[in-house]
Order: sequence, then structure tokens, then C-alpha cells
Amino acid sequence: MSPHQLALWSEAVLARVEAALDAWVPARGPADLGEAMRYGVLDGGKRLRALLVQAAAQAAGAMATEAGSEAALRAACAVELIHAYSLVHDDMPCMDNDVLRRGKPTVHVAFGEAQAMLAGDAMQALAFEVLTPEADEGAGVPADLQARLVRILARASGQAGMAGGQAIDLASVGQALDEATLRDMHRLKTGALLRASVQMGAACGGLQPDAVAWQALTAYGHAMGLAFQIVDDVLDATQPSDTLGKTAGKDADANKPTYVSLLGLDGAREEADALLAQALAALSRSGLADAALQPLSDLAHRIVHRDH
Repeated sequence: MSPHQLALWSEAVLARVEAALDAWVPARGPADLGEAMRYGVLDGGKRLRALLVQAAAQAAGAMATEAGSEAALRAACAVELIHAYSLVHDDMPCMDNDVLRRGKPTVHVAFGEAQAMLAGDAMQALAFEVLTPEADEGAGVPADLQARLVRILARASGQAGMAGGQAIDLASVGQALDEATLRDMHRLKTGALLRASVQMGAACGGLQPDAVAWQALTAYGHAMGLAFQIVDDVLDATQPSDTLGKTAGKDADANKPTYVSLLGLDGAREEADALLAQALAALSRSGLADAALQPLSDLAHRIVHRDH
């Protein structure tokens, strides 16, 4: 798939995701809560997690059925809601205390800290509501698939995943971490949700944990989750805020350990390239059709070679 073809595929996928989020995130809510939620999740971000869900679902054959396609769309929206809620909370003064996100003021700056906290809480709950539609609104998504998607996302979001990684991150400020500890922190904080995105797409196609293809896609998701964070650290150290859409250099300013502080710029880039090779090798041993895997392969290159 050429860069142009990847762009066309991504645009088509994200148009559906954005339309669904616009429909499912309430325009109104008590005391303008819906407005804060929509500000936090709509019209911004790379939507990488949604793209990974959709690409993995395509690789696993989910798009061949109406139920599989509907489940993949709901999974893509749910993971974006979880990601958005985590950013809203992480940006607050009690966490990372950031004022810029996706090129605009963070939610707590725009709406106040209390409303931001509630908006994040509500987005987290909405994610699981989206995954469990009523029988007349979910295009026949089976109950067992709904439950499986909920479990994958919940585990990646909680103490065994994203929240646990953030707790380690906050406790590590000013500490000298070795590479293994830093890797473990980011495996939870960033990697778990990216890996879950791939697994949710695979689950929509009916792949089971004992299948070779499931294990290969999981390995791909693991490698890409860590590679994404390494590249994020490189960009944070080398790009200006207006390019990133968020405050550049804030990790260094906060004396937080990063892959750049540990390995240096060249070392971090080499590690990201090695993880890209691991991800592509995982796809090659999945046994799935090359054409179906192409979006995942192209997204891996995009993740490692992005400039913002």
C-alpha cells in the first residue's frame, strides 16, 4: 500500500469513527458535561488506536460480516474514548499539569478541574456502554463478543495496564530507572492500550487466544506499543510544541525518565527500528493473507517514522 493508498484507507476508516463518536458522545448533558466530553474526544488526535482496531479487524476477516464490522467500529470508538479520558485526567494539575493538548487548551483549562474530572469519568463509562449495545442497536454483535471486548479493554485500562503505568510514572519522577524498569512502565502506561486495540480488532474477527494468528498479532501490538512511546520520547526532545500539538520538553522539565534520557537520541531511534522489525516479523508468521495485513504493516512504519 502506497502512502497515498494508506491515507485514503485511513480517511475512510476515520470518517466512520468520527461520525460514530459524534453520534454517541452526547451533545448535551447535565451542567454542560456533554460539551466538555465532546471537547475532549472529538476533532483531534491521530486516532492511531482506532486505526489499529480497524486494521486488525480487517486482517482477521471481521469486515466480512455486518456483526463483525459493527463490533470493530464500536471497539474503535471505545478505545478512543478510553484514550481521551486518560489524557483529560493525565493533563490535570494533580498529574502532569499540562495546558496544551491536540493544539488547544486542555479540558481542565477550558472547563475547570472538576468538570474535567467528571468528563473523563463519563467518557470511561461511555466506552463500555458503546461496547455493549442493546439487541436492536448493535447489528447483532454477539453477547460473548461484547463481553470479550469489555474484558480486553478493561484490563488494558486499569491497574494491570494504563492506570498502573501512570502510577509508576508519577512515582518515578527524579529517579534513575534502568531500561527494564522503564520498559515495564511504558508497557503498562502506553503499550497496554495499543496492544489491546490490536487484540480487540482480532477478537472481532473471531480469533481465539490459542490461535497462531492471535499470538502473532498480540506480539505485533506489544512491539508497536513500546515503539510508539520511544518515538514519542524522541519527538518530545526534538520537536516544537506547535508541531506536536502539546507541550514539548515537559518530561525533561519534570525530571521524568525517558528513553532519550536513558539511551540517547541515536540509541532510542535504533530501539524503535528494532521494534519495527519485530512487529513486521510477527505479522509474517501470523499465517494471515499479506493483502489483509497491509494496513497493519503500513501503520507500523507510520508509527516509527512519524514526525509529530
